[in-house]
Amino acid sequence: MAVTSQAPARDGATATEEQPQPAPSVTRRRAGRGAPRRHWPAVVPFFAFMAVCFGLPACTLAYNAFTVIDPATGASHYSIDNVRHSLTGAYATGLAGSVKLSLLSAVLATVLGTVIAQALLGARSGALRKAVVSASGVFANFSGAPLAFAFIATLGTTGTVTRLLHLKSTGFSLYTFTGLVLAYLYFMVPLMVVTILPALDGIRAQWREAAASCGATKAQFWRHVGLPVLMPSLLGGAVLMFGTAFASHATAAVMTGSSVPLITIQIANALSGNVLVGQENLALAMSLNMVVIALLVMAVQIPLQRRSNRWLG
Repeated sequence: MAVTSQAPARDGATATEEQPQPAPSVTRRRAGRGAPRRHWPAVVPFFAFMAVCFGLPACTLAYNAFTVIDPATGASHYSIDNVRHSLTGAYATGLAGSVKLSLLSAVLATVLGTVIAQALLGARSGALRKAVVSASGVFANFSGAPLAFAFIATLGTTGTVTRLLHLKSTGFSLYTFTGLVLAYLYFMVPLMVVTILPALDGIRAQWREAAASCGATKAQFWRHVGLPVLMPSLLGGAVLMFGTAFASHATAAVMTGSSVPLITIQIANALSGNVLVGQENLALAMSLNMVVIALLVMAVQIPLQRRSNRWLG
C-alpha cells in the first residue's frame, strides 16, 4: 500500500509523490526482534540458579584439579600432576571400565528399548500401552541402593532365583561386570522406551502407505525410510543411555564395591582420604575427566535431538 503526499513542483504546481511502505512481513519481523528483549528479566533467576549451583562448583572443581599441595610446606601451586595421575595406572583402568560398562549398557538398552517400544505401538489395546508407559516411567527412576538390594535378594549368592534355578552351579555371579550390566538394564531399558516412543510414534502412516504402493516390503520400508528418519533419535537415545550409565554410582557401589574398577567408585574412595599424601585433589581431577566426557556427550546429543525434532516434529 502506498501513501501519496503533496509536494511543491518547481513551476509552482503541486506534484504527487509516492512513498513506499515496508511490507507487512518486514514490519512483523522488526517488531518480533525486540519482543524477546522485553522478557529477558524473566530468565534472570534461572541463570542465577545455574551460575550458583553449577557454574561455581564447576569452576572450583577445575581450579582445584590443577592445584597440588606440597606435603612438606603445605603450600599449594599449579600443576598438572593430579590430571596426569588420574589418567594413569589404576585410575585409567577405572575410567576405561566405566566407559566400557556404559557403552555396552547403552547399546543393549537402545536395542531392547526400541524393540519393546515398536511392539508397544503395534498393540491394539490402548490400556496396555498406558500401563507399559506408566510402568516404564516408574522403573526408569528405580535405581541406586534400593535396586542393588533388590538384585542381591533376587540374584545374589543366596538369592531366591539363584537357588530356584541353581545359577550358582553354572558359575553365574551377580557381583561381576555382567551382573552390573543386568542391573543397569533394569532402569535403562524403560528409560529408552520412554525416550524413543515419541519418535516411533512420529513415523507417519502416509509414509508406510506410499512405500507399500510402490511395492516396498516392511523390511525395505524400515531400511530405506524408517531407520534413516529414526537414526538421529536412536543415536540421541544411545548417547543419553551412555551418560546415564556413566554417572551411576550407588548401584555399583552397593553391589560390587571395588571388585569392579569404576571411576565413580574411585572418586568416592579418593574423597574419603584413600590417596597418597600430596594427592588430596586427585578426586577432583578424576571428576574433571568425567565432566569433560559429559560435555562431549551433550555436544553430540543436542545436534541429534534438533535434527530429530526437525524430521519428526
